[in-house]
Amino acid sequence: MRERSRDRDIYDQIVAGQSAERLRSWTGRVVVRGKGNPWILDRQGLVRHYLTPSRYTGEPVDTALDGWIVFVQEVGKHSGKHRHQGGLVIYVLEGEGHSIVDGERLEWEPGDLMLLPIKPGGVEHQHFNKDEAKPVMWIAFIHTAVYEWGASEMVQIEQHPEFKARAASPRRRR
Repeated sequence: MRERSRDRDIYDQIVAGQSAERLRSWTGRVVVRGKGNPWILDRQGLVRHYLTPSRYTGEPVDTALDGWIVFVQEVGKHSGKHRHQGGLVIYVLEGEGHSIVDGERLEWEPGDLMLLPIKPGGVEHQHFNKDEAKPVMWIAFIHTAVYEWGASEMVQIEQHPEFKARAASPRRRR
């Protein structure tokens, strides 16, 4: 015969956590300023993160939303290449170029919106600037539910050419 035990404190912690989440969403910051977020050279290129969910950083957030990853990326020559489940929304702010998405070349320019599909096995992609003298700039959005519910796996295939593992230092945009 199976025995069940239930720890009532866990239930209370869940209820308290949900209440705190609701309060933060109602009263949290609604404007995220770029000045407080440095440009960082990572495996994909030069990025500035605006929102990173607390579940990934382990640090509390003070913004009205906590389930989004939002970042701006600057592309000089090209980005790194990686694969993940998709569900990424990219809005081109400046510059022209193209992306290779699962082997297909897709041209884009300012004002264009690129939607990486959600699909089994993920979406391999890399982004290229048409004119290295004029950096490309875009903002990208993804909701964490896409990663968590889609069992996403991030696989880096090719690093950004300027990335130096463990020696990457913050860099300001030109």
